[in-house]
Amino acid sequence: MRSSSFLVAAALLLTLPAHAQPSKGWAPVSNTALAQDYARRGEHEKVVFLFEKLPLEEQTSLATFPVYIASLQALKRYKDAEKLAKKAIKLRPDDATLGVALGGAYQAAGDKSAAEKQWQKVLAQLAPTQVQPVAAEFSRRELSEWTERTYLRGRALAKNDTEYAPQLIQLYTQAGDQPKVLAETLRLIAQDDRQLPYVRNMLQNALHEEKDFDALEKQLITAIQEHPEQSAYSELLLWLQMQRRDFGGALVQARALDRRSRSEGVRVLELAAIAQQNKDYETAIEGFAYVVKEYRNGPYYNGARQRLLQAREAQVRETYPVDQTKVRALVTEYEQLLTELGRTPDTAPVLRNLANLYAFQLNDRAKAMTLLQQVIDMPRASDEVVDEAKITLGDLYILKGEPWEATLLYSQVEKSHKDSPLGYEAKLRNARLSYYAGDFKLAQSHLDILKEATTREIANDAMQLSLLIQDNTVEDTLGLGLKAYAAVEQLVFQNKIPEAIKGLDALLERFPGHSLADDTYYLKAQLQRRTGDFPGAIATLERITANPKTDVLSDDALYLLARIQEEDVKDKGKAQELYNQVITKFPGSIYVAEARKRFRKLRGDGVQ
Repeated sequence: MRSSSFLVAAALLLTLPAHAQPSKGWAPVSNTALAQDYARRGEHEKVVFLFEKLPLEEQTSLATFPVYIASLQALKRYKDAEKLAKKAIKLRPDDATLGVALGGAYQAAGDKSAAEKQWQKVLAQLAPTQVQPVAAEFSRRELSEWTERTYLRGRALAKNDTEYAPQLIQLYTQAGDQPKVLAETLRLIAQDDRQLPYVRNMLQNALHEEKDFDALEKQLITAIQEHPEQSAYSELLLWLQMQRRDFGGALVQARALDRRSRSEGVRVLELAAIAQQNKDYETAIEGFAYVVKEYRNGPYYNGARQRLLQAREAQVRETYPVDQTKVRALVTEYEQLLTELGRTPDTAPVLRNLANLYAFQLNDRAKAMTLLQQVIDMPRASDEVVDEAKITLGDLYILKGEPWEATLLYSQVEKSHKDSPLGYEAKLRNARLSYYAGDFKLAQSHLDILKEATTREIANDAMQLSLLIQDNTVEDTLGLGLKAYAAVEQLVFQNKIPEAIKGLDALLERFPGHSLADDTYYLKAQLQRRTGDFPGAIATLERITANPKTDVLSDDALYLLARIQEEDVKDKGKAQELYNQVITKFPGSIYVAEARKRFRKLRGDGVQ
């Protein structure tokens, strides 16, 4: 051992002048910095050689002590490490982290009992100002149990049930201890509802599995029942149900919060609008109807009436086959609303919606175009509403077979709403117009811009159409199959469904084995569903799902099959089985969250 030390000393004597002594052009390097460099390289004997000759005050300084004791332990000089820690404690008795280091020396020597006894002593003598540094020292040593004990001891000293809650929530989240995460978060918002944004953020990071969401939901419902005066619980439950896309459950909380805060329906309106965006029309209609009924003289009454009709219209449009009697009833209600409120800039959106019904459901294009022109010519109508009417009018020109008039209107909107969602929507319409015409190069030039759009929905639509064009013009360089498919999509846009189905059958016969086959089957199934041919739609979708070769549309087809079984055929058992297949076969699918929600609802295990 002596010869080894001699060799280390000799080596250091050779290296020290070059590193430690100042000379022209060189800055001096301290022994501590040099030792830290040796420690990083695992040369612990050199670290100890540099430090053991220093005065005790320097050996136990904040910069030197951690490096020195770590190297002693690395060399298994446990008694020396223990002595160094005890000397440091004697010199700096107010630094409780040194007591943690002494316990670490015992632990390194394999004396677990002595280590725990030492750490218990540290916590017993802990002062409020020492909680954070001691917890940080335990955390640095990856002693999460003792980190937790330190914060809980600090909480006891502070006599405050939520002291150090953020630190504990972070600790439990990292450890994956969901019950403790939930307990801490609920305790925190019970004491201080200003912590809600923080709690929501932490729960977003902590909760991943369905059972965790279930556990939180059950606890929140219990807390609301026991403490109805605590609005923070309702707020958090509302947020949770929104995360789970349980808009019906969220509506219950939104109404309760609305009554408590006397917000005249605005919370319910916001929730109903989100439900409508997510095609939960039942909840949207219920929410808008609540505002109409409860706040007849409120500031949101007229808006709620309009949104209620819009939600009912969307529901009628997407319930197959479309019930023409319900469409005419909606037209009557829109007309009544216009009679009551007048044809003003505020009701211009109602005129536009009425025009959509006449154009796309009742096939009365002349009436629709008259209504849209009234919106466009209306003094003081907002630019956005006017340009939305122009887009719809452009759509009607496509129905009439006048694409030049359509592109003129779309281009006007593009120009007046540059770099905005409405402008992007108009550009997407122009791209589709080029696509229908078989001019894929021009369509692609529009789509390349739209793929960078700030509106996610438009960017996604642009990406899908772009990929469709790219994928189906590689082998078929003339794009003959895609031109036939685009022509069918135009028929769909024109609401010529029987002609579109015939066109798809002709495409399958003319281009057997084409890369568009699954797209063709999928579109055909959608159209069969629209006409009420549910057995036909199921058989067509099974052409995709039964294919052992997984296609990019396999999850789409399986999810649509489940929807048809649930909503149209009313076979809940089969629907449940298909939703489960979506979850298990396609875990990365965009449909998984909704499939899981529907599966749980059908199984009857939702939290009540």
